[in-house]
Amino acid sequence: MSILTGRYAHSHKNRVNYTPCDRSEVFLQRMLSDAGYQTGSAGKLHYYPPTNEHARSTGFDSVQLDDGVPATDPYSDYVKWRSVNDPRRDVHYNATEKGAKNPYRGIVDYEYTPTAWTGNETIHMLRSFGAGPFFIHSSFFKPHAPYTVPPPYDSMFDAVDIPLPKQVTLDYIQSLPLPLQRLILRGTPVYDMDRTRLQWIWRSYFASIAMVDREVGRILDEIDRLGRADDTIVIFTSDHGDQLLEHGLNGKNVFFEDSVRVPLMIRYPGRLQPGPRTNLAELIDLVPSLLEWAGVPIPPRVQGTNVTREREAVFSENIIPEVITGGKQDFYFTPGKGIKDIRHPDAKMVRTARWKLNYYPGHDGELYDLKDDPGEMTWSCPQI
Repeated sequence: MSILTGRYAHSHKNRVNYTPCDRSEVFLQRMLSDAGYQTGSAGKLHYYPPTNEHARSTGFDSVQLDDGVPATDPYSDYVKWRSVNDPRRDVHYNATEKGAKNPYRGIVDYEYTPTAWTGNETIHMLRSFGAGPFFIHSSFFKPHAPYTVPPPYDSMFDAVDIPLPKQVTLDYIQSLPLPLQRLILRGTPVYDMDRTRLQWIWRSYFASIAMVDREVGRILDEIDRLGRADDTIVIFTSDHGDQLLEHGLNGKNVFFEDSVRVPLMIRYPGRLQPGPRTNLAELIDLVPSLLEWAGVPIPPRVQGTNVTREREAVFSENIIPEVITGGKQDFYFTPGKGIKDIRHPDAKMVRTARWKLNYYPGHDGELYDLKDDPGEMTWSCPQI
């Protein structure tokens, strides 16, 4: 929600996937549609209700939806398409081949994967929108878990021994603030996972990135073919990273760099010079940046700023009770105790170029020196 509203979670109040968003919130697609743009979305959105019709009601003219979550498969345009076109339609799209060298080797052929489908649908939208101004939100589920990758991607990194995260101990985990302990140890903890299996997870994760890279390349080629490269802004980014067992956690929802530091690449011919930038930015900065570049007024409610402007610090927050409890519906609030001894299922982060401060209400926080400790293994506990 924050990416497409330019507002913090504590402002738009949508803190969990698949919860209704306040009807007063205005999305980027609506702002651009009102300004005369054709708008479309292909891939995941995580809106509620998780339907094509609801997604269009937020301002998209065209929607091809696939959230990649089994519970939303009945609403997935990808699942419907595959049920008609894939000769192996009876095999689940995340099914893996038993006994394969790579335990995450997929059974479904690449051309019928959600990744290929999202790329194809994005290209179809580009062609259908014609010569007028357009906005397309192309959203790939990969490289998110599960780590299923089809041939030939399953063997792409067979010969590569990827450096794995340092294996942490239970003592280390139990030294962290209680909310982090609850998160890392929820369900069946995997901090001591077999290192061979972890190596295959990393190889398959990199292979998933290669799949997305292929589709992004096809999309850029189509923009070139259509003669739109010089007047099209392209932004490549992600809503989160993945710990991949850094600090003992497989997943996200923490403030470690592996989760909160994501790629942000922008191509704007004639406006932005190619090359790396080191300034801090937030995902809420994308909406005001695009509106400013498109010459569309920025609503006062938008809280971000242009990504090219210098920020002294960036902010993030995480308020997801069911993550702490393993996804079960037993996260009732008890006065004085909170949720499973977490007094407030809330967390905040402020990060500068050198320092990172994480705050857990009722449980103090962590202060990291990112210059001397980029791996975030040594922290102090400020009294907040």
